[in-house]
Amino acid sequence: MAPPLDPNTPDMAETATASPRWWTPAAWLSPRDLLREPLYRRLWTSVLISSFGGQITMLALPLAAAVLLHATPTQMGWLSAMELAPFVLFSLPAGVWLDRMRKLPVYVAGEGMIALAVGSIPAAWALGWLSMPFLYGVAFLIGSVYVTAGSAAQIVLTQIVPRERLVEAHAKNALAGSIAEVAGPGAAGALIRMVGAPFALLADAVLLVASVLILRGLKIEESPHALVKGAFRAVLVEGMRFVAGHKLLVLLAVLVGSWQLCNHMAMVMQVLFATRELGLDEGQLGLCYIGLGIGTISAGFFGDRLSSRLGVGRCLLLGIFMTGIGWIQLAFAPANRWGVASFVLMLMCFGVGAVLIFINFLALRQSVTPQPLLGRMTSTMRWLILLPAPLGALIGGWLGEHLGLRYALAAGGFAALAVAGVGLVFTHLRDVRQLPQQAH
Repeated sequence: MAPPLDPNTPDMAETATASPRWWTPAAWLSPRDLLREPLYRRLWTSVLISSFGGQITMLALPLAAAVLLHATPTQMGWLSAMELAPFVLFSLPAGVWLDRMRKLPVYVAGEGMIALAVGSIPAAWALGWLSMPFLYGVAFLIGSVYVTAGSAAQIVLTQIVPRERLVEAHAKNALAGSIAEVAGPGAAGALIRMVGAPFALLADAVLLVASVLILRGLKIEESPHALVKGAFRAVLVEGMRFVAGHKLLVLLAVLVGSWQLCNHMAMVMQVLFATRELGLDEGQLGLCYIGLGIGTISAGFFGDRLSSRLGVGRCLLLGIFMTGIGWIQLAFAPANRWGVASFVLMLMCFGVGAVLIFINFLALRQSVTPQPLLGRMTSTMRWLILLPAPLGALIGGWLGEHLGLRYALAAGGFAALAVAGVGLVFTHLRDVRQLPQQAH
């Protein structure tokens, strides 16, 4: 097995193949491009494939609830909350468990379990078992897998990429998702229209299996000293104390956690707004979501350079601001073709903003964390930022049902602007221009 790349390696291009064939992607890349590194390129390909599948689930799951099961806004809020609940319940102990395990097998197993979960929905529909409680259960299972496998995926990246290039790596991973978001929604909408939302999920299951096969080929070794031993409670407390004692991590948890509350207030209403206020069908909705891909692919291309120019802290706050603007303008859009254009603009703003938030957020928190604490830091931070998210989903559902869908969008948007303003004026994040040095 090939040894993992040394995190202190100054230039990953030195480990790439010297003269790639002209027909391979590496031949068309700059000499320092991360995609020249075969190990990272394989991981990136897996991310690209699973992202295509994710586009199907992103549309098919809420459409199955909204169109087939006639879900109310409150039920849509509960569906989102059930996927988020495992992060609140299991993240902290999962971080301890993850630091005791090799990360790649956890990542691979998680992809396989999600394939089974989404594949169960068409089976339930065919048997007449599909209901909102069944979708709640599937959402809870998917969320439970993401608690561990999602954290493992983030750590696997740090085992492949030098820490000083994490912003670039996260930007390229976002670019993989962006490519899927440009091509995926239209295809997903057409597929859903042809075979129905439940059966379209089979395509996601197949793509996830392909991702598993690619990930199984990654050659990453974790040295025995990298796995944490000790009493469970002591190890858990050590990870929580590390996060609580690091001012930058606490600040990031507060700001991004507040944004997650805003995000889920608005997000749970998006599909309902598109189908009930704007009258879009499955195919039209899929085409609109290409706007999300355009936004994320733009941020994936330029996010790294924008962070270098503005600073990683200001770039993160800019992302929060852009998502808020997107939700606000949609809340006041008319229910006609201009409203459809406004919906596409909202998706573009969200695509750019979310990428700017997370490529900088993930790189910042990973850059200051020692390797043995990465699992517990990742799970603790995910727990902290997603703790407000179920509440946001339930608030958005309540606002949508009792006051109207537009009120939920507007509330999420204005709250996001407030979060960005507080971060810019009252915190030192605006002064963080480069990734800090790793803590020891």
